[in-house]
Amino acid sequence: MQRKKIVTIGGGTGSFTLLSGLKKYPIDITAIVSMADDGGSTGVLRDELGVLPPGDVRQCLVALSDSPEMLRNLMNYRFEDGGLKGHNFGNLFISALEKINGSFSKGVEQAIKILDVKGMVVPVSDESMRLFIELNNGKVLAGESNLDHNEEIREAGIKDVFLKPKVGAYKKSVESIQTADVIMIGPGDLYGSILPIFLVKEIADAVKKSKAKIIFNCNLTNKKGQTDNFTIDDYVEMLEKYIGKGKINFVTFNNNKIPVSLVRKYEKREGNGSVIVFDNGQKRGEYKIVMADLLRKEEVKEKIGDFLSGTRSFIRHDSDKLAKVLMMIIELGEYENIIKEIV
Repeated sequence: MQRKKIVTIGGGTGSFTLLSGLKKYPIDITAIVSMADDGGSTGVLRDELGVLPPGDVRQCLVALSDSPEMLRNLMNYRFEDGGLKGHNFGNLFISALEKINGSFSKGVEQAIKILDVKGMVVPVSDESMRLFIELNNGKVLAGESNLDHNEEIREAGIKDVFLKPKVGAYKKSVESIQTADVIMIGPGDLYGSILPIFLVKEIADAVKKSKAKIIFNCNLTNKKGQTDNFTIDDYVEMLEKYIGKGKINFVTFNNNKIPVSLVRKYEKREGNGSVIVFDNGQKRGEYKIVMADLLRKEEVKEKIGDFLSGTRSFIRHDSDKLAKVLMMIIELGEYENIIKEIV
């Protein structure tokens, strides 16, 4: 049987979780990653060295790597003091490869070989991306990093996001979508990790024209000022503004109850309604919702030296559970054909 070609769209811890589970299956994976990140260690390297943001790419490389655990740990190591305090070794490594090879994409290609990566990791663009955020009060903020800690966003809310200047898509990212059997969107921050990829016109157009099965992995929680009280349908409608109405075929959604202690802790930071709740009466699209236990049991702890750890979600998907459900969805069509033949 021919291996399925899977394309994932996202970034950050969401893509790390997704890819960590998917790599255990006999599929061809290409992870398309946003280049809009400008916070933490990534932001400093971007400003001081003039490199493209390595952080999200690093997480995808580590997730897909078949290298020894020590090498993967090295890629995630964060310095706790001195002049490199807050910097991640993997970010420095990728930035050095960019400088040596003359472009970010060529540097990533070398990292794939060095780390024995199972699959491909490609930037959405090989050009410098800058995300701008328009608030409901009319103010415009420059930089994706504002999404993590800007109180104005939390109070006023987001009206729209855009890139300035516009950038072209990296050729391999478009080609991977054109040949994909399945496209997986998320989980991950809607405005920070997912939409910046669809703001690159060639990517959105390629997904619109694609005949691939499209799956959206719905987040577990909402973010104040960004996705307040969003339902599954709100997420789907937002994504389909860019990729075309009716394009999403399946949505995965966690139906395991999140511990009350974690819900209270998260709502203290993000406000009431931060946990996404399924309501069948709110479903308006034609997509099918696949409900399953997708919850990671262990709470994610804040990491020492990570400037942004206090902004990250500590309620996350379980990588193995999510991958298992996704593989079942991928194979649904084949099973249906077999059953029809038996009948």
